[in-house]
This record gives sequence, C-alpha cells and structure tokens, in this order.
Amino acid sequence: MTQKRRHINAEEDDRNHVRIDDEEEARSNNKKRQRESTPEPQDSGLLPLAAYGEDDDDEDDYDDEENENGAGLHRRRHRLVEIRKDCPYLDTVNRQVLDFDFEKFCSVSLSNLNVYACLVCGKYYQGRGRKSHAYTHSLEAGHHVYINLRTEKAYCLPDGYEVNDPSLDDIRHVLNPRFSRDQVEQLDTIKQWSRALDGSDYLPGMVGLNNIKETDFVNVAIQSLMRVTPLRNFFLIPENYQNCKSPLVHRFGELTRKIWHARNFKGQVSPHEFLQAVMVASKKRFRIGVQSDPVEFISWLLNTLHSDLGGSKKFNSSIIYKCFQGELEVVKEIQYKKGKEKKEDAEQQQKVTGVEDKTGPQNAVREVCRMPFLMLGLDLPPPPLFKDAMEKNIIPQVPLFNILKKFDGESVTEVVRPQIARMRYRVTRLPQYLILHMRRFTKNNFFVEKNPTLVNFPVKNLELKDYIPLPVPKGTEKLRSKYDLIANTVHDGKPGEGSYRVFVQRKSEEGWYEMQDLHVAETLPQMVALSETYMQIYEQQQ
Repeated sequence: MTQKRRHINAEEDDRNHVRIDDEEEARSNNKKRQRESTPEPQDSGLLPLAAYGEDDDDEDDYDDEENENGAGLHRRRHRLVEIRKDCPYLDTVNRQVLDFDFEKFCSVSLSNLNVYACLVCGKYYQGRGRKSHAYTHSLEAGHHVYINLRTEKAYCLPDGYEVNDPSLDDIRHVLNPRFSRDQVEQLDTIKQWSRALDGSDYLPGMVGLNNIKETDFVNVAIQSLMRVTPLRNFFLIPENYQNCKSPLVHRFGELTRKIWHARNFKGQVSPHEFLQAVMVASKKRFRIGVQSDPVEFISWLLNTLHSDLGGSKKFNSSIIYKCFQGELEVVKEIQYKKGKEKKEDAEQQQKVTGVEDKTGPQNAVREVCRMPFLMLGLDLPPPPLFKDAMEKNIIPQVPLFNILKKFDGESVTEVVRPQIARMRYRVTRLPQYLILHMRRFTKNNFFVEKNPTLVNFPVKNLELKDYIPLPVPKGTEKLRSKYDLIANTVHDGKPGEGSYRVFVQRKSEEGWYEMQDLHVAETLPQMVALSETYMQIYEQQQ
C-alpha cells in the first residue's frame, strides 16, 4: 500500500513538473512572439512610437506563487477590466497642471514603458498593477484618475476599472491632436481665435515656443517652416508617415499638430521632445544650452527629414524636395599655375575664360554641371571701413536685386576652397518655396564678424525674371517667377551672441506677426524689412 502511494505521488510530481515545464515553455514562446511582433526600441532612448491599438497595461501585472516544491512560478494574470461611466473622482481632474509636451518617462523609475499621467497632479508614473508606481501614488497621494499616454485609456486607481466618460475627450485631444483632411485644407481660411484654460486668447499656428535654453535658433526655424503649407499639411496627418521609423519625423509631426491645434490648454508649446530627437539624430551637433545657427539647423533638418522619409536624389522624391528643391547650372573655371608665368601666358589665360569646352589649355579647366539646391546663399557687400564726417559708421543698404545677380549666369564669384576657382551660377529650375540666406557672418581664426548691411526687399511680388535669366517653360507650362514673402528671420545683437526672431505671415488674414520664443505680437508689413534679415522663405505665386 505504501509503495503504491509512493508510486502515485511520484506520478503526480512528474505531472507537476511536466505542467510547470509546459507553462514555462508556453510563457517563453509568448515572450518570443511578443518580441518578434513589437518593434525593437531605438537606441535613441526616446519613447517608442507605436500605433494606438490594444492596451498592454498588464505588462507589469504578475502573481508570484510557489508550487508544491517551493519553486517560484512567475505567471501573467489575465483579467477582465471593468468599464464604468460613473467615476466619482472625475471632479478631481486638474487640467491646469497637465503638460504633455515633455518626454513620456516615469518620474520614479525613468522608464518609458507603460507610462500613465496622473490627471490630478500631472506627474508621470509607470504601470497600474498592485506593485506599480502609479498604484502606490494613488494610495499615498489620494489621486485616483490616470490616463495611459500611449493608448489614451483612462483608469481609476486603486480600484482598477476603466473610465469611459466623454468629459475626458479634451484631454485626449491635447495628448494627441487630430486633424481630418477637411480640417487641414481649411486651416488657411479660419480666422477664429482659441481660448486657453487661463482665459488668454491665441491663434492656432501662431503660438509661442518655449526657449528651453539657448534654443531660439530652433524656434525661428520651426516657426518659419510652419508657414510652408504643403509641408505643414503633410505632417498634420500621421498616416502620411506612419511607416517611417525615424523618431525625428514623428516628433516633428507631433510638434506641427500641437502648434496648429485649436483646443490646447495653453497658448504656447514646448518643443522639448522634438529637441531630444534633434540631439540624438544630429549626434549632439545641435543641443540644448548651446547657441547655433538657424541656417545650419534648417539645412540639416530638411536634409535629414528628406532621407528619413525615404527620399532620393530625384526631384519630388519626398515632401521636402517637392517644396524646396531647385536646380542650378554651375560653371567652374580652375586655373593651374606652373612656376613663373610670362605676360604671354597671362594673355592666353584671359582668352581661356570664354572657351565653352570642358577642358581648355594646359593651365585651365572649365567644368559645367547641374546641381540641386534647397537654399541659395547671397553675399553682402563689405561694410565701409572708415567713419563719416560725423564720426559715425554709416550702415550701408543694398537692394535684394543687386545681390541676386550672383545667379544671373554672368557674374563671377571667386572661391578659395577646396581650390582657387572662378564660379558662375544660373538658376535652371525654380522651387515652389525659395529659401534665401544672407551671409552676414564671416569667421576667421580669431573671431566672428557680422556684416550690418541692411537688405531692401519686397514683401509681395518679388519678380525674379526681371533680374536673373530663367529657363523657358516647356510646352503649355507657365513661367512662375513671382514670389511672396512668408517668413523673415532676423538676428539682433553681436556676432556669436545675440538672439533670433522671425516675422511670419498668417494667410487667413494676410497679417504679419513678430515671434520671439513665447512673445507673439501682430506687426505692420512695413516693419518686416527694417531689421537685419538673415534668412527668408518666399512662396511662389500660383
């Protein structure tokens, strides 16, 4: 009898071991399938961008049990979550403290997985299981309403039921602003103001951006790009780039939607998450706390967005190239000198400049090529070295048309690097949006010098064909060479220091606004051309 009982117990132990092994094998297979189905997190340390699908809240809800042999059995507890509409704690929600502009990290564990926002104090906590930081916070602080930052589902803790109440929809819209295609198309016709929670009024698209620390160069570039209608419309609808894996693309899209959202709780936006993505993507070339050049930044940003969106060297291969890409014909003449040259050689060199062949005599080479561009750099005339009779430096002025002659195909530009050469430029294809950069700063081994020359330019109806030769349109195409200014970035202060601000146009009213970080004020069109312009964006008239 004893042997039979021992035999039965041995069989039960074997079955228990087999059952445990089967459960562990099934659990490992489930984890493996989860790892294969979920995208690997980026090395950037940013919040993984996932679709708003099923809730994965039970990631941290496990039970620790012991089996008959005392071995710890780690098992996921599957549970049905109760959904209720009558939550008694909804009146404790404080919208004044909610700010979703910052990185979605738990304030305790610093993890970006399964993060909830407390809708009472605004802090972020991880999980909602019994051992999670959100659950602990609900008991200690008496704060009971939380929202999952990824799935947008609201829960009441510590009870654990899901709250289904339409009064929380405004919070979801601030967390993840949404636009329909009809709304996007009508943005430039809406003149209606919006009201923030503090009672202040703001215009969607004309909101200030926080200067986190020396980040005004980013703010002016972002505010300028927000006026480029096709670019803005593309990024307002996430479906256009949902398959893109670049965190920079998604952060730029989120920032665009927040700037143009008409139901914000505040009249300003913080580009914190976007700046974190910029620091990672640029390998800290552009970072918080270090002043940089907005021209360098916007050039890097456009090229990086283009490549991350899968663009190639072909025209119109991405939304970036559709908006900004033009084409130049570049004629490059390189002269080679061997030893001391005689007058006859000098005379011969002068004759070489008119040769149309790619290769000339032994001491000169002429190259003709076509190259795309996203931005045109304009050279300012040097300022006067001496003071006038009143012992004051006269600030010179130059018309924009004078410095545009650089691209007439005849004016010669001397370059030193990578070798001494004479360059001629001619525009062979105009972009829909033309970016002009005034080369106001010159650097040498000792200091940075700023050229104070003022540029006189028209705000409307810049006709390029009157000043530079343009290609003849093919067939029935119409030559579109008339442009209107939509953004003008200026620099104030000393070189290497100072600050940037931008004048932008609001299309619905055709009014102009001056923007410097959080400062947004309406201004007159006549004031736009009175400052030291540094970068401009012109829109082609259709």
